[in-house]
Amino acid sequence: MTDLKEKIYQMFILGLEGGNYKTALQNNLGGIIFFTKDIQSPEQFKQLIKDVKSQAKTAPFLSIDQEGGRVERTENIHGGKKYLSAKFAYEKGLNFVKQQTEEIAKELKSYGINLNFAPCIDTNTNPDNPIIGERAFSSNPDEVIKAEKVVSSTYLKNGILPCVKHFPGHGDANSDSHLTLPEINLTLDVMENYHIKPFKSAIENGIDMVMIAHLHCTCFEKEKIPTSLSKNAVNYLREKLNFNGVIISDDMIMKGVSEFGEVEACLMAINAGVNMFIYRNSDDTTINIIEKIYQEAIINKELKNKIESSYKKIIELKKARGIYEIR
Repeated sequence: MTDLKEKIYQMFILGLEGGNYKTALQNNLGGIIFFTKDIQSPEQFKQLIKDVKSQAKTAPFLSIDQEGGRVERTENIHGGKKYLSAKFAYEKGLNFVKQQTEEIAKELKSYGINLNFAPCIDTNTNPDNPIIGERAFSSNPDEVIKAEKVVSSTYLKNGILPCVKHFPGHGDANSDSHLTLPEINLTLDVMENYHIKPFKSAIENGIDMVMIAHLHCTCFEKEKIPTSLSKNAVNYLREKLNFNGVIISDDMIMKGVSEFGEVEACLMAINAGVNMFIYRNSDDTTINIIEKIYQEAIINKELKNKIESSYKKIIELKKARGIYEIR
C-alpha cells in the first residue's frame, strides 16, 4: 500500500545536484533527470543509472533533455560528434529527422534512459526569440506537426517515452523563462492557429506526456500567472484538447515561476491540475518543498484528491509503457 507521502514523491523528477535524490528514491520519487555534468563516459553513466534504479522503491522515470544541437546532454561522451538541432535536422528532410531520432533513441536506451523531454514542438514565430530559435522545427505549425509525428513515433518504437514541450507554445516569447516570466500577448485564436496546433495534433495522435511552460499567456490569464500554475490553461489542455495523460512542469527553479513562492507555486500548480514537477536539484530546499506539500495535504482534502488523481495517472503511464515495477 502506497501512503500519501510516497504518492507526493512520485509526482517529482529531481536532478542529482544536492545529493538528496537517494533518500527521495527510497521515499518513492517519480524520477531522475540527468544533465551534462552527470555524464562522463558510457560505462560511468550506465552504472549511475543502475545505481539509481537499485535505490528506487518504484521504477523511476530516467529522464534527459536530448533534443540535439543546443540542448544535448551526452556531448561529453560523443568525441565531438553532435546531433543537429530540430531546425537544421528538419531542413534535411523527414527521413533525416527519423534517422537521427532513431540514433538518439538507441543511444539513450543503451544507457537505460526511458524518458526524453523532446520533441520541442514550439512554432518559432518570433525571430528574436532568445530561448527557442533553432530548437523549433519550423515557424510554420503544419511543418512542426509533420516533424512531431515522426519524432514521437520513432521514440516510442525504440522504447523511449517522448514528452512534447512547451505547451501552450514558447515560440512567440521575447524573453527567456529561465530568467523572467515572458508575456505572450496573443489572442486565443492566434494561439490556436499557430502555437497550440502542434499540441492538438500530438494529443490526437496519443502523446502520453505534455510539458507545460512558465509563460504568462494573456489569452488564459489576465493576471500575471504562468500557464504552469494556471487553472484556465490546464483546463483547456484537459477539456478542449481532451488530453488525458501526464502534465509535467518545466523546471520549477526557473525565474518564470520561482518568484511565486517555492511551496506556493507547487500548490497552485497541483490545484490547477499539473501532475508532475521537474527540479534540477535534490537539495534540502527541494526536499523541504515536497515535505511541506505533504503537511498541507494531510489537512487539505481537495489537495489530497488532486495528489491521488496525479499518482494514478503517473502509475498508469508507467504501466502502459512498461516502466512500472515495485520493490
